[in-house]
Amino acid sequence: MRIHLTFKAFAAASALFTAAAFAQPCPDKNVQYWQAFPPGGESDLSARHQQAVLKKKCAAIDTVVQYKAGAGGALMWTQMNTLPADGVNVVGINLPHIVFQPIEGQVQYKTADVTPVYWFHYTPDILVVPVASPIKTFAEFLAAVKKEPGKFSLGGSGLNSANHAAHERLNAAFNVKTIYIPFKGTGDMTTAVLGSQVDGAITYTPFAINNKTRVRPLAVAMEQRHPLMPEVPTFKELGVNWVDGAYRGIGVPKSSTPEQRKRLSELWANLNNDPEMKELAAKNGFELVNVGVDQMDAFMKERTQLYTEGAARLGLGKK
Repeated sequence: MRIHLTFKAFAAASALFTAAAFAQPCPDKNVQYWQAFPPGGESDLSARHQQAVLKKKCAAIDTVVQYKAGAGGALMWTQMNTLPADGVNVVGINLPHIVFQPIEGQVQYKTADVTPVYWFHYTPDILVVPVASPIKTFAEFLAAVKKEPGKFSLGGSGLNSANHAAHERLNAAFNVKTIYIPFKGTGDMTTAVLGSQVDGAITYTPFAINNKTRVRPLAVAMEQRHPLMPEVPTFKELGVNWVDGAYRGIGVPKSSTPEQRKRLSELWANLNNDPEMKELAAKNGFELVNVGVDQMDAFMKERTQLYTEGAARLGLGKK
């Protein structure tokens, strides 16, 4: 997939965003933060970070994290427009999921039905195996999967998700055949990987960092090696121009007013630029980005085009 992160393109706008965000007042009611994946995964972890920082800034306000998991996130995203458009009901959303799933055609929502107001971080793809695995390096992984095509299983979060796309990309880029095993979310996948119920996983950097004594990362989809995993080669070092992963953000019901969207966008910019949030992100492998309502149309147009092209190469939507 020809996907290049647009951090530089939005850096100038993000700087302007930051100045306005620090003047952002607190919400007047508790925030209802809906998660499309089960507890224990990257979406949940980032929501808990935001919950803690918002409580520090707005002591009278609670962030109530709620879960409606299923269908790789599609259950929640299908229902998000039925939530109250009150400026405090927000939904965790993911790219490329909200583009891939409608293209595949097995969900009851369209990309245009999702209303993003802020994208707050990105998590790079990473290939891992359980620490008990005999495979120590990416070269050994290639040798093993080529020796027995179609036998090696890799867990991931959701169907038609970033993990699913990364799995297909791995097979195509290195001319191998591995089997993708989808789970409801990273939390569910963790038990299977750590228990060696699957041979490995195509997942995100926070999973490898948070389970550093229990899994062995083999390759990461970053421009440069991750500072917390300096021994792990990038896919670029291995000969494939692969820098990709998943974006996470928040969306609101489509009937929300422009003022409500702007207010939430500025609030999340305030959270994202807090020193504690930056520290938590760095420690857990999240790459913070700041894409708010002022940049959203251009950002989503670019992402949708790139992911649509990628979906065509993956064969999504073909019967």
